[in-house]
Amino acid sequence: MKLDPSVERHVRASDILDPVLPRLRNGLLLAWAAFWLLMLLVGVQEEWRDGSRHWWWRPVLGEGSSALVATAIAVAQWRLVQRLDPLLASPARWFARVLVWLPLLAAGFVLAIFGLRWGVRELAGLPHGRESLGAAFFYEALKFSIFYLLFSGLQFGLRSYLAWHAERLRAERLARLSQQAQLAQLTQQLQPHFLFNALNTVSSLIHTDPQLADTLLMRLAALLRAATDVSRRPQQPLAEELALLEGYAAIMCERFADRVRLQWDIDPRARACLVPTLGLQPLLENCFCHGVERRIAPTSIKVSAQLDASAQRLRIVVEDDAGVLATSPPPDGVGLGNLRQRLAVLHGDEARLEVRQRDGAPGVVATVELPCVS
Repeated sequence: MKLDPSVERHVRASDILDPVLPRLRNGLLLAWAAFWLLMLLVGVQEEWRDGSRHWWWRPVLGEGSSALVATAIAVAQWRLVQRLDPLLASPARWFARVLVWLPLLAAGFVLAIFGLRWGVRELAGLPHGRESLGAAFFYEALKFSIFYLLFSGLQFGLRSYLAWHAERLRAERLARLSQQAQLAQLTQQLQPHFLFNALNTVSSLIHTDPQLADTLLMRLAALLRAATDVSRRPQQPLAEELALLEGYAAIMCERFADRVRLQWDIDPRARACLVPTLGLQPLLENCFCHGVERRIAPTSIKVSAQLDASAQRLRIVVEDDAGVLATSPPPDGVGLGNLRQRLAVLHGDEARLEVRQRDGAPGVVATVELPCVS
């Protein structure tokens, strides 16, 4: 059973998120740059307001060193925190694992920025600040802690969104995979049923009319070759489905000769609409098995396919003037049950199959309605 390549591969989170991550990464980079630009502007404004002679280089050095070290920590944390995704369902455990490193990271951050600032001042010959080292250490550590808490909360929100998005897309892909596998299984289930009934028809003629039996076998072989090719697809255009149906009808009409009159009424616009592969054959087969075979008088069968005025819905009707339903609604056999399941899988409540007795006269009407998708 060959599945569609889009769902055949293993459904991995990395595959699912590949289209999402570039947009997310670009948005984060823009937000990160805007944040540090704002911090720089605030620092310049404070220095300008205080009348400092170093109103430009002190904010650039201070916020630039903080941005450089904070970016390195943020990138490392973003990569490492991915390992905690299994804990996203337990926020308390997730934050406990993330915040346990806060004291060490805060101390490392402060030492790193002080080292960078001191080195730049020495190399550039800029004056050193006179603020208390202890006070500056406490201030920078506090500022980093607030920043770290906010960033961790942002990370938790983003990782939770990515996990939810990946799970939703994974569920959709797995649903399509399951649906396609079910359709392939149902299509393959129908082939033995169809073959069994067709061979019974040929078998009944082997001794009474060998030449006709040989002709029917040749047509059956051609029909089965076509059916084998198209059954790999759960759906096919109505035009291709009708070609198979006409091949089956030719076999049955030759068997019953003058006992059947078959009429086709097909809307040309409907030929492009997709229908279940080998889905209409059971409807026509029932007309022969439960109508033509059971009486000597001629039986009229009509196959029609029409689009509604909006060209959005397809209505297919297969009816005869001989069949009689024992119960209403009748129980589904293999063919009708298969078709009903396939319609449900493909279209849900938007498709229906109805089999009923003709109003006030012998005969059975089978109606299939479904969206016209091409």
